[in-house]
Amino acid sequence: MDKDEQSDAGARKYDVGYMQRTREFYSAQGYTNHYQWAKNTDSPFTALTKPLKDCKLAVITTSMPDTDQGRAQRGVYALPSRPYPNSMYTAELSWHKGATHTDDIGSFLPLRALDAAADEGLIGALSERFYTVPTDYSKRNTDEVDAPEILRLCREDGVDIALLVPL
Repeated sequence: MDKDEQSDAGARKYDVGYMQRTREFYSAQGYTNHYQWAKNTDSPFTALTKPLKDCKLAVITTSMPDTDQGRAQRGVYALPSRPYPNSMYTAELSWHKGATHTDDIGSFLPLRALDAAADEGLIGALSERFYTVPTDYSKRNTDEVDAPEILRLCREDGVDIALLVPL
């Protein structure tokens, strides 16, 4: 085994089983049903009907609005894309805090970069609002409440493309 193969084998030895870890996490909190991973066999995605350079794009993030109290209620929010927010609330949300951080808001809310892409003619425009939908861990709530509300907001804002940027 060469040096690269040894390194790869060593890395695999310490991989964390995300799905198993998630099941154990919910079981430890008293949930009796295993987490149901989302499956979308009939995806609602559609092909673009115009060039990307003519499309209005909106960002959907799983972070939450930052408030003076530091914690917003979970739910769907439509917030202004400009001025760019300085921070979003992420402390109590689930993301791999050992592998990354949320100090750089552009890493999970790329509004500034998308405005630059619009200036360069890569996209038509960034939507006037972006949307937040913190992970709820309820497929039913996502399907029946959050997703329809995000779709309604996108249609209200004349959005052609939604960019999903999870933590």
